[in-house]
Amino acid sequence: MTRHRSDEDTELAELGFAQSPCTVALFDTDLRVVRANAEMQRAVALPEDRMRGLRLTEILVHAAGEETEQAMRKVLETGERRQVENRLRFPGEPGEPARSVTLAPLRDRTGRVCGVCLTAHDTTEHDRARERLLLINEAGSRIGSTLDITRTAQELVDTAVPRFADYAAVDLLTFIDHGDEPPPGPLTGSVTMRRAAAGYAAGEVWAGSLQPGDLADYPASSPAAQPLATGLTGVYETTDAAIDGWAVHDPARAARIRLSGAHSVLMVPLRARGVTLGVVRFARSGRPEPFEQDDVLLAEEITSRAAVCVDNARRYTRERVTAETLQRTLLPLRLPDQTALEVASRYLPAAGRVGVGGDWFDVIPLSGARVAMVVGDVVGHGVQAAATMGRLRTAIRALADIDLPPDELLTHLDDLVIRTSAEVDGAAGTDAVADAAAEAAGGLGATCLYAVYDPVSLRCSLARAGHPPPARVGPDGTADFLDLPAGLPLGLGGLPFEATEIDLPEGSLLALYTKGLIETRDPDLDEGLTRLRQALGRPAPSLDAVCDAVLTATGPDRGRSDRPGADIALLVARTRAIGASDVVTWSLPSDPEVVAQARTRTTDQLAAWGLDQAVFTSELVVSELVTNAIRYGQPPVQLRLIHDRDLICEVSDAGSSSPHLRRARVYDEGGRGLMLVAQLTQQWGTRHTPQGKTIWADISLGPA
Repeated sequence: MTRHRSDEDTELAELGFAQSPCTVALFDTDLRVVRANAEMQRAVALPEDRMRGLRLTEILVHAAGEETEQAMRKVLETGERRQVENRLRFPGEPGEPARSVTLAPLRDRTGRVCGVCLTAHDTTEHDRARERLLLINEAGSRIGSTLDITRTAQELVDTAVPRFADYAAVDLLTFIDHGDEPPPGPLTGSVTMRRAAAGYAAGEVWAGSLQPGDLADYPASSPAAQPLATGLTGVYETTDAAIDGWAVHDPARAARIRLSGAHSVLMVPLRARGVTLGVVRFARSGRPEPFEQDDVLLAEEITSRAAVCVDNARRYTRERVTAETLQRTLLPLRLPDQTALEVASRYLPAAGRVGVGGDWFDVIPLSGARVAMVVGDVVGHGVQAAATMGRLRTAIRALADIDLPPDELLTHLDDLVIRTSAEVDGAAGTDAVADAAAEAAGGLGATCLYAVYDPVSLRCSLARAGHPPPARVGPDGTADFLDLPAGLPLGLGGLPFEATEIDLPEGSLLALYTKGLIETRDPDLDEGLTRLRQALGRPAPSLDAVCDAVLTATGPDRGRSDRPGADIALLVARTRAIGASDVVTWSLPSDPEVVAQARTRTTDQLAAWGLDQAVFTSELVVSELVTNAIRYGQPPVQLRLIHDRDLICEVSDAGSSSPHLRRARVYDEGGRGLMLVAQLTQQWGTRHTPQGKTIWADISLGPA
């Protein structure tokens, strides 16, 4: 009974060895084959009796066989099991399958090592699955590191080559370049695409292949256009009828595919959020395996991840272009011509993810040949910041039009920002648009510097709301920063703003700028201010040259970026003067009889200036304004004429009431004077001063 059971066990063990699905072979201490199971015989295409006495290197003549035999020798020496992962390829097998080889010592009853057992498992599919997971993981972490479309496309290519394909290229539809919305529906006709990125396993560019930036047209029947119409991946061999059909319409491109040596090609549509963005092509030439279904799934997975990143970059590009367009529209298209200042400006939007911000500048002509200069910076970036900047710029122009002094103007502007913030916060939660606006305006605020220069008195009045101080360069070239009360940023309320008045001799230079200018290279603002002061102190042939020198000294390091990390606005002005010979002032008694005297003085002065063509109009305007001041104002009364590009007529009195333009009825005795002034002059208005008010009018001199 025992012998019978033992025979059965022996037979069962023999059957297990012979029929094991694993490749098994036994080697003696000379590393020669003693036994080989059926799977080993099938793998090497030799029967067991032919293998007996042969070494593994005599059966498998390649490096993996030698590596495995050396490991077997180590097993004999140490008596320890060893694991070998290699490309152990048996005769007649295609490619290089991956195998995990286990080498275990065989011991006799005394424990002495008397041989080696080789067991091999085909891990090709396991390794491929692992490689696919690693590639997907790498694609997730590598692709989309920036919001740059071209770089994102190149990251996709670099991920795929050479681990997945020997060649990869990304072709994008042209609407993506400017972030435009895609055309509706499937793209069923011929298409034009731009090559965004390409990569080659050997580093050698395929002859005649498109390079990044190149445009190409693809007929509807081409393999590149069909995925755009169907949304499905195309798998092609270079002998496929699809490529043969393509050759009829585009023989040169079809020939290049064949000359490249590519034997298997994937055309994967680049789609995200229901939008078709382009096509990604993968090709294999150096490796013999064609693309299989698992490869198609892998290509679609990494392409879909890249597509989301490309679409994010497209949306960012659209938002950035919208914000830049909005801001460029809201910024002055050209600075106004005026006598008081020679001006030059620069604006640089921020680079990268930061996007366009709310920096702005403006030059506003005022009455009396004066000029206002403004520089401001809105908190945040994007469309909301640009829109807020537009509101503030418009408000400043409206407030400047009523000739508010700098400190009062900033106070009104501060109230506007506070009210706007309250309105946005109150609307939050009502709808998605309001929520987005509230989120964007969560830190609504701004800094601003407002200055008014008078070319007659050569005085400048300035006030700032949390803004960097302006720089001044005297006629002798000495540069410094004006010591102005800083004030709180707009939107905080509380403390009042303070204005400072300084002398600015003719030929002085004033530089107004935003914070981005002095913190681009170094977060230390003192270092940025030093760079700015040194740049302004150097002689320059023009104000444009001054701007360029300042940006070179304080702007982004050109070795790293052509655009700054924050918006930069720069406004540079050189003061001019209206000479004493072009200004005349008379103090007038508060007596109606003085009106005739004022007309006579005006006529004589215009004759002295050679402005005879303006005498008639000027007499009427002076007569009406002086009469109005004597009748409705308070003494003292003063008449001033300024010979600028136009003739400026100003009548001042100590009263605070402003005149109002109205239409007189038929039998009214008054009310026609200001209507007459409005019709005879280019513009007129009232400005209030601590001493009272001034009514002014600009009279066109026209051609001499």
